[in-house]
Order: sequence, then structure tokens, then C-alpha cells
Amino acid sequence: MTQYGRVVATHGRHVWVEDEHGQLQLCHPRGKKNLAVVGDQVQWLPSGDEGTVESIVPRHNLLYRQDETRTKSFAANLDQVLILLAAEPVFSESQLNRALIAAQAAGIRAFVVLNKQDLPEPFAAGWERLSPYRAMGLPVLALSLNSSEGLVALKEQLTGRITFVLGPSGAGKSTLVNHLLPDAGAATASISKALNSGRHTTTSTRWYWLDDQRQAAIIDSPGFQEFGLQHIKAMQLAHLMPDLATHLGQCRFYNCTHLHEPGCGVRAAVGQSLSEHRYKLYTDLFAELSAPPRY
Repeated sequence: MTQYGRVVATHGRHVWVEDEHGQLQLCHPRGKKNLAVVGDQVQWLPSGDEGTVESIVPRHNLLYRQDETRTKSFAANLDQVLILLAAEPVFSESQLNRALIAAQAAGIRAFVVLNKQDLPEPFAAGWERLSPYRAMGLPVLALSLNSSEGLVALKEQLTGRITFVLGPSGAGKSTLVNHLLPDAGAATASISKALNSGRHTTTSTRWYWLDDQRQAAIIDSPGFQEFGLQHIKAMQLAHLMPDLATHLGQCRFYNCTHLHEPGCGVRAAVGQSLSEHRYKLYTDLFAELSAPPRY
């Protein structure tokens, strides 16, 4: 008889499924159509010492990236995405912009946390670089994982929500998880024990409960260096960048690319309510997504 469960970790084509009692089962998909990701609700069937994923319950959302040759799915059924950046090393605004666009396209709330507040000069520079994002209404929190400053405000954002943690290597994601795990429920220990036993030990994405009631969870993921957006059409971009989207109704032409057309409301706002750097991020990404395939 099939059972329902939630995917809490992945390893290649195999997944770890947690049932409503917190028990874990290693499963593999039945066919290519049942390739599940962390956060998926699935129906699975026991089969010897492993199980098979028979079907995936329709998702509320899916966060993923796509380049010209490959699609990488991060997680499904999310309430929000936490983009963790660090004041040092200097973060890439291009990668930040891409992550925000992917979340916006998937209909998932996003917020940014800038770590290493204990480094005054680098932090001040990073905070200033994020001013256009705060101006367009994006929540941006300050944090110092070395001193736990800002951790209370962050925990408030995590309460009662399923949060995917995304960020480049060196931002402090592992340290953040270690700070949060002391308050985690018993399920965390059982997941860690299961993942570190047997022949399937390396995982790419992992789910952690943050309370015994299982109302809040974070999903940890490896650091990323590239974030392709080939699943986004160039003409969609301005709609997915809030500071550009506010000016879309002011263009003379309905199919304005916001690159060269006369009477463009977006271009008229550059240097005023729209920062020049944010506009350059748009034009660079528009060119990338408009280019013909290289294969």
C-alpha cells in the first residue's frame, strides 16, 4: 500500500522520504517522471530495504535555474527564499539579481540577509550596495553570525515558514544552520543519522525542522557560482524586476524592450528612481537571454 511522505534530502536519483511520524525511508523514483526534489510531497511504496516513489503530489511552486544545457531544481513547496550574502568576500549583484528573478518567476517571497556585520567597513559598503533593493521594498536584514547579532530578527522571519537558504560559497550558510539547529526538533537528529549511514552519504540539499511542532523548516543547499535563467524570456525580465516594473505603464510602445525605444518610461527613470547599476543588470541579462543558442 502506498504511503505519503515528504522528501527531506536527495542523493542523485535517490531521495530520503520522511513520513508523518518522522521516520525516514530511502527511495528511488519509478521512471523519469517521478524525479522528486526536497520539499516534494510524494506517494511511495515500500520495496525491500528501500522504497519507490510512485507519484509526486502537484507542487505549489518550484525554485530552479536553467542554463543552455541543464536544468537544476532546488526545492519545491516553499514559503520563502532567504538569500544569504556576506560583506566579505564581496557578493555579486548579478547573482543576487538572478536569484531574485528566479524566485519572483516562481511566485516565492524572497528576502536578503547580509552577514558579517562585525566587519564595519566591508559591511557598510555592502549595505550601501543593497540600498536600491531596500528602496524597492525587498526586506534586507543585517546579521553577524560571529556574535549572533541580528539572529533574533532572522528567527522571526523563519517562524512558521518553509525557507530555502540560497547563497554563494563563503556567505556563512553552514554557520547559520549550526546556529539554528540547537532549537531544532528531534527529526533533525534522525535525518542526520540516516544521511550519514549506509552507502548514500553525500547529499546536495537537506531539510531541517526548526521546531517540535514541525511548523517551520529551513532547507540548506550547496553554494552556487552560476545561476542560469534560460527558462525566463527576455521580454519577461522587466516584469520580474520590481524597480523596473513600476515604470512599465509609462512606455509609449506596448512591446517596449526598454533598451532604445523613444518614450520609454523605464529609461526615463534611470539615474532618478531607478539606479544606473540596476538598469545595467537588466540590459546585460536581456542581451544574454536574447542571444541565439550556442549549440
